[in-house]
Amino acid sequence: MISRLFSSSRRSFDSLSDEEILALAISAEEDDARIYKSYAEGLREDYPASAEVFDRMAEEENLHRQSLIDLFKQRFGDNIPLIRRDHVQGYYERKPDWLVRPLNLEKTRAQAEDMERQAARFYQAAAARTSDADTRRLLGDLAIAESEHQEEAVRLEEQLLTDDVRETEDGDEKRRFLLTYIQPGLAGLMDGSISTLAPIFAAAFATGDTWKTFLVGLSASVGAGISMGFTEAAHDDGVLSGRGSPIKRGLSSGIMTTIGGLGHTLPYLIPDFKIATGVAIAIVFVELWAITWIQNRYMETPWGRAAFQVLLGGALVFAAGIIIGNA
Repeated sequence: MISRLFSSSRRSFDSLSDEEILALAISAEEDDARIYKSYAEGLREDYPASAEVFDRMAEEENLHRQSLIDLFKQRFGDNIPLIRRDHVQGYYERKPDWLVRPLNLEKTRAQAEDMERQAARFYQAAAARTSDADTRRLLGDLAIAESEHQEEAVRLEEQLLTDDVRETEDGDEKRRFLLTYIQPGLAGLMDGSISTLAPIFAAAFATGDTWKTFLVGLSASVGAGISMGFTEAAHDDGVLSGRGSPIKRGLSSGIMTTIGGLGHTLPYLIPDFKIATGVAIAIVFVELWAITWIQNRYMETPWGRAAFQVLLGGALVFAAGIIIGNA
């Protein structure tokens, strides 16, 4: 790692010749065209209209690449030096988000816009630093070309992504987010917050010992999280239901289940039993309010119904824990 930080293998931009700058532009256009193609392939099954936008953008990048190659051959001949973005200090980087599946629609659109802005800014800044007239003109032309790419992307979206198509694709994206993260996470939070009330408060009132109560709550929370996570991941692979990756759903459910139980378990690290129990009860109300808010915000459950369901269930389990603990 240290050797890489102090390595001098990367060239400074100021040291590049016009020939190398043009070669760098060609390789950058090639890379961007392939990235757009990867975006298109990653979106094609679920968002065909957006995939076509990226197909068209890849075609535009290839046309610009061919124009740059023609200019290079005219000025320098047929041998294009091998120089890429990662060979040059300070050059903008491309995070390999195109390798991730499934692709997030909004993030992909935003990344594509950022790609074009980065390229235009880089060429503009590079043009301002050079004193060579030909190099300055070349970099300025490249900056204009990248700016035109942004305008072309907007034009393609207006042409291919009508309001109805965009609304449909955005709705599908929201649905997948809800099914993959919100729904299993909410189920986990409800299970962790409510189902652990009985064993935790039963242990608290039966023993009056904060440390033993903490251990009971910790074991109940972690155990419930593991159980919920594996159950969510194992019962549906997401292929037919469209609920997304079982691993992501399992992690969402398992982590939120554990958090739900730990919320009213951690106060029992306080040695004073009355204070610990008072803080734990207050946290229970916060947890129940959070569940109600999530149901209303993401699942569109009316406030009144969500609050009634959550408070009734929580009150019954809480009462069961106190009754058993005092038996």
